[in-house]
Amino acid sequence: KRITHSLPSEVHHNLFNLYWVTPLFSIGNKRRLEEDDMYQVLPDDASQGLGEELQRHWDKEVRKAAKELRMPKLTKAIVKCYGKPYAVLGIFSFTEVIKVIQPVFLGKLIQYFEKYDPNNMDELYEAFGYAAGVSLSTVALTVLQSLYFYHVLRTGMKIRVAMCHMIYKKALCLSSTAMGKTTTGQIVNLLSNDVNKFDEVTTNLHYLWIAPLQAVVVIILLWYEIGPSCLAGVAVLLFLMPLQTMFGKLFGSLRSKTAVLTDSRIRTMNEVVSGIRIIKMYAWEKPFSALVNEVRRKEISKIMSSSFLRGLNMASFFAASKIIVFITFAVYVLLGNTISASRVFVAVSLYGAIKITVTLFFPLAIEKVFETIISIRRIKNFLLLDEIERPNMRFTLEEKKDASVEIKDLICYWDKVNILAGHISQLTCLPSHLPQSSLVSAILGELPHDKGVLKVKGQLTYTSQQPWVFPGTIRSNILFGKELHPQKYEKVLRACALKRDMELLPDGDLTLIGDRGATLSGGQKARVNLARAVYQDADIYLLDDPLSAVDAEVGRHLFEQCICGILKNKPRILVTHQLQYLQSADQILVLKEGHVVARGTYSELQHSGVDFTSLLKRDEEEEPQTYNNHSVVKHAFSQDSVHSQNSVVSHTSSMVLSVHVSSQEEPVQTIAEESRSEGNIGASLYFKYLNAGASILVMLGTVLLSCPLTWEEALENRVMTDKSPSLCSGLTLASVIFGFARSLLMFNVLVKAAQSLHNRMFISILRTPVRFFDINPIGRILNRFSKDICQLDSMLPITFVDFSQLILQNIGVVAVAAAVMPWILIPVVPLLIVFLFLRRYFLQTSRDVKRLESTTRSPVFSHLSSSLQGLWTIRAFRAEERFQNTFDAHQDLHTESWFLFLVTSRWFALRLDGICAAFVTVTAFGCLFLRDGLEAGAVGLVLSYAVTLLGNFQWTIRQSAEMENMMTSVERVVEYTELESEAPWETQKHPPPEWPSQGLITFDRVSFSYSSDGPVVLKDMKAMFRPKEKVGIVGRTGAGKSSLISALFRLAEPEGRIYIDGVLTSEIGLHDLRQKMSIIPQEPVLFTGTMRKNLDPFHQHTDEDLWNALQEVQLKSVVEELPNKMETVLAESGSNFSVGQRQLVCLARAVLRKNRILIIDEATANVDPRYRALISRDELIQKTIRDKFRECTVLTIAHRLNTIIDSDRILVLGAGMIQEFDEPYVLLQNHESALYRTVQQMGKAEAASLLESAKQVSTDTASQPSTHILST
Repeated sequence: KRITHSLPSEVHHNLFNLYWVTPLFSIGNKRRLEEDDMYQVLPDDASQGLGEELQRHWDKEVRKAAKELRMPKLTKAIVKCYGKPYAVLGIFSFTEVIKVIQPVFLGKLIQYFEKYDPNNMDELYEAFGYAAGVSLSTVALTVLQSLYFYHVLRTGMKIRVAMCHMIYKKALCLSSTAMGKTTTGQIVNLLSNDVNKFDEVTTNLHYLWIAPLQAVVVIILLWYEIGPSCLAGVAVLLFLMPLQTMFGKLFGSLRSKTAVLTDSRIRTMNEVVSGIRIIKMYAWEKPFSALVNEVRRKEISKIMSSSFLRGLNMASFFAASKIIVFITFAVYVLLGNTISASRVFVAVSLYGAIKITVTLFFPLAIEKVFETIISIRRIKNFLLLDEIERPNMRFTLEEKKDASVEIKDLICYWDKVNILAGHISQLTCLPSHLPQSSLVSAILGELPHDKGVLKVKGQLTYTSQQPWVFPGTIRSNILFGKELHPQKYEKVLRACALKRDMELLPDGDLTLIGDRGATLSGGQKARVNLARAVYQDADIYLLDDPLSAVDAEVGRHLFEQCICGILKNKPRILVTHQLQYLQSADQILVLKEGHVVARGTYSELQHSGVDFTSLLKRDEEEEPQTYNNHSVVKHAFSQDSVHSQNSVVSHTSSMVLSVHVSSQEEPVQTIAEESRSEGNIGASLYFKYLNAGASILVMLGTVLLSCPLTWEEALENRVMTDKSPSLCSGLTLASVIFGFARSLLMFNVLVKAAQSLHNRMFISILRTPVRFFDINPIGRILNRFSKDICQLDSMLPITFVDFSQLILQNIGVVAVAAAVMPWILIPVVPLLIVFLFLRRYFLQTSRDVKRLESTTRSPVFSHLSSSLQGLWTIRAFRAEERFQNTFDAHQDLHTESWFLFLVTSRWFALRLDGICAAFVTVTAFGCLFLRDGLEAGAVGLVLSYAVTLLGNFQWTIRQSAEMENMMTSVERVVEYTELESEAPWETQKHPPPEWPSQGLITFDRVSFSYSSDGPVVLKDMKAMFRPKEKVGIVGRTGAGKSSLISALFRLAEPEGRIYIDGVLTSEIGLHDLRQKMSIIPQEPVLFTGTMRKNLDPFHQHTDEDLWNALQEVQLKSVVEELPNKMETVLAESGSNFSVGQRQLVCLARAVLRKNRILIIDEATANVDPRYRALISRDELIQKTIRDKFRECTVLTIAHRLNTIIDSDRILVLGAGMIQEFDEPYVLLQNHESALYRTVQQMGKAEAASLLESAKQVSTDTASQPSTHILST
């Protein structure tokens, strides 16, 4: 639990000096800031309150729009919610008026020196009054500006936080059709980039009315000062304003195009990170790299256009002031007037006062308004997506007692596929393929029904086919918001065979689960999923194939102890492919192509004449026994066999978990805390950043282009006082040309740097070992690819260019001032030292706060990503509110750091402004005290510089601090470009083109560990897999089955030697190795893109090859029914295919690759037995393997022995070592063997059947002429 500090009560009253922030700075200067140092979020800024308030306004707007038959407007809701308080803040923008008054006082003061009369005391007193006016206006500016920025930024933050709350809330109730219209990438982009526009727009929005108003006031004052010639300068201003409005519109259109491309890039990134194991095993890094680079290239071209516009905008801002002053005075002189010091300085200062508002803030406001309109439109479209209709689930006690699901003539459509069913209650088994998942969806309310009756009486709970766990402890996953009752909890753990696992984990049930359950094996995830449902104590249980990820022994334990044990008095609807359990069902529904083809008890169906026996294996030897009027399988566990409850097969994604049955205290991977840099942002980082965008030569060119800025500034001011129009016109022209060239070049360099760093980070992510993804949540990685890259793309270049131009300008200004009056350096040098000290002191803390702000953003994305994966489960458990609260808590943590960043920045600005105000006061009064011997021009120069230079100085210092804070994003991106890399994809040594021609695999003293400091999961392993041999690999959780595959694919580098056809695998490139082996993974992964791209991303095969492969895995008809057949774009992660179909796509990939070595990681778990029926009733996949891979060496990791009993040999692993390796029949003859003991636990009938299959294989093998190489 974090320690939280409440904000002092004087926060709101003491914005004038923010002294309560000072203790934080003293901490920040002593050590690195941690989350515990942050202040608790203010009640007004809490995510829940803000979100609910805006949601109320939005709901009202939606209802009103429906009545008025129009589209609802999100902008209206925002204005109603925040419009009034934001409009009131316009009072603070009164500061802009002060900026206009200040030059008038200044002019009067200089006038006093022009008409200086030592004896006129009245004029002297008047001059003191003007000096006081200059001083007071500076102080007022300091205070009001600080208040203005604090409040507008906080308003922007509130809108952003409220909007995030609404987006997440909406994501939790999207219907299935709506999920097809959006992607995780789009939602992440809305939460990371689109909502940030509110922060940006609120800062500048008031300038839309301030700028024109200020311009009018300035015109009036200038008319009074220099007459009609001021209109020449005003004409330039009036020309600039519409031009910049046009720019703003262009920004808006570019923003909408960029946003779509960013969505696409983040979606692809999300899929890459989720499916990284598969991408590595298939050696598909290059096509994915090309895919992301292509999207990024299009995105960058739009960003580059925006940046060029921005460059023109900023250059016009710097050039405008020069052109305006030049034209005004050119006309003034041509009209026959003579220039005087006071006139020049008043005019220059007045133009200077509106220059920043009219040529920088006004166009910026327009740009941000148009960009925000696009973002609001995107968010509105998302908020208007269809929601799932939730029936009222409040039931009386009577209804709960009589819990049931009633279905009558039900017709539902996903996309016009009919599903029908009848009345269901008690234990109902649904053996079949696609329709049962749809039926479960309909009962859950996820699939809307078109006709018929669907009544659910009682509280539902659900276990999903693909187990879902969220980041947190195992206990929090099981309790899922319920209170802990120790006895009940223990009972559930035992029933779900989790007791043994908890003993093996170092922190027991308090072990942290990583993102997507990366620290657990597939079987463990399935059991945690089941335990969660059982612990809920609901009325009706929907169990969607919970037994597919566990082996036969644990499956039986779960069925007897859990489904027919602890849940025996509840209605249960069980979807299963494990047909041996059907005898225990009270009712069986057989679904085929969406229709109920048979329904009844086991015996009724046997006598009904339906071809039911083809689905079922008769089990005459074991008669079911009845307990409490429920059919349950006879208890086939002997007392001494119960200890093996945990024999669950680990699978590919379990590589992180290293649990051995033999050891008691094995380390488990927990999620590492996100790394955060410390200390200064060094010069080396700036060099890496700039060097990523340009060569040294281009950088030198930029510097040379920037140099003129220094002397332009110097000479221009000199010329003004020398009154030489010809020189002035030449200089103005030069400064404009150089200004534009410099601005465009710098933006070009910085955007290229962003592109280059993104590409390097992506390649680095692809090349890093798999372990990195197991210990880093997906949100953390997406954070860098969305928010940090967005900073590099848009915000950082603006700040960088602004800062570099300011610093050069300042050097020029100081040079001029010093040339005219060398003693001006006396106060400038100490001031500069104070400024730099303050900057260093501020950055020490502010950099840490900014880094915290970046890391506290990651959990927001992780939580979103995790919630979207488990959406059905969250909704079935009615846990939306709890997940919303967790999201709000993550948001509040981020707000704490963001608010701290806001107040530390204001603290800094206030200190700088205060020093400036003091300096201006001293200068103004100092000139009057030293009035003798000062000429008017010199006084004018000194005073105008005291005001402008200090304003510039402190803005430069602030921008440099802001830039350094933004460089933390570069730091985070650069950190990911330097990740540890796995072995090279290609090396000098290539295997022969036809390798491997035989498929002989030899393990020679192989030991394997996932990381240098991790436990050894394979120990000194020696084995040989002969050419064309079919080998089954079995073993308990943590036995090392998946590790054997990982070692073969070199997902981490093994010790010892692995040979394939005599080639040492560690000597060749990873791609040469991985492309020559095919794998069918346990968790099938499909990617967004066409069906063709999913089968053949390298375009190596003809259409005919692809169709043949699909036909062989019986998917041809399914793909032919798709709208564009092979060119149909699949939904995100292939979610429009069932899990079984996705597995078959993976099998089709293997068929296409025609490799000599095939590895199957329990790929048949989710495929229906009916869908794979053959001689042994098992496996379309097994049939394909027999036919297509007859000439291949096949290694199969199995949970169920019937899938591998007909292998040539079986390898039994235990604690990372080979326990036995021989023909199945030979092993089953030996009553001491581990395989024999496992088979006996499955019941007499099953054991006899398996022995028969093994004998058959043995006989067939003996009758064939032997071509085998001798076994080791």
